[in-house]
Amino acid sequence: MAVRLNQKERKTKDYLDELVERFNKPKFIADDPISIPKQFKKKQDIEIIGFWVAMLSWGQRKTIINKSQELIDLMDGAPYEFISQHEEKDRARFANFKHRTFQYTDTLYFLEFFQYYYKNNKSLESAFTKGMTIDDDTVENGLRSFHNYFFSLEFAPKRTRKHVSTPERNSRCKRLNMFLRWMVRKDKSKVDFGIWKDIKASQLLIPLDVHVERVARALDLVERKQNDWKTVIELSARLKKFCPEDPVKYDFALFGLGVLQKKGAPEILRDA
Repeated sequence: MAVRLNQKERKTKDYLDELVERFNKPKFIADDPISIPKQFKKKQDIEIIGFWVAMLSWGQRKTIINKSQELIDLMDGAPYEFISQHEEKDRARFANFKHRTFQYTDTLYFLEFFQYYYKNNKSLESAFTKGMTIDDDTVENGLRSFHNYFFSLEFAPKRTRKHVSTPERNSRCKRLNMFLRWMVRKDKSKVDFGIWKDIKASQLLIPLDVHVERVARALDLVERKQNDWKTVIELSARLKKFCPEDPVKYDFALFGLGVLQKKGAPEILRDA
């Protein structure tokens, strides 16, 4: 069903649509963490390293990419094969792998969970869909359920919970929402993978980082003063009015423009 927009909303939508066309292109991949899972073709490789890279995605993008490549090298260039076949003694090689506050203890638990999970499941998608239905408006229930499931193994470290967020703590869940965008969205640009079929693009929520937030506020797309889960819901609902079937495509527009502004580019926000 078409959504009726007022004049200001129409102008904002048209502007954002232009920016999506500008930024949602293969050249976006080179400097983005998504370049790491793009090295792989096997679904399980993409899921495993895609999830791990997304969870490491804070700080400078160059550093994130370098650390993610180091992780792949430690897995002998084959994440799914390593996860499936490695023995506990093989985990010692990760002792010096660190990224900011992501430490050896966290790595060990990620390895433990993935090995357990893929012994019983073919795709990580079901870990998200077990807590939601195809009729849910958004992936919120899936994110809540996934967090609980991910940390359901015996001796799951409390410290590792900070690396996998949940709406229960009113977190923005930026990295999880980014990962889901990678796995679910599919369009002609082929930036995202679109390899998951049981979650709809219309259910996705915006990965809210500082760039996206700044531009969204400048365009009056957010009224809430805080920068939290409720803000994610508010912004995503506004974007869904512009494109009900694929609201998160506007991540490219908001993020891309935000990065340009940070770099001091002469690009200015239109009077929307």
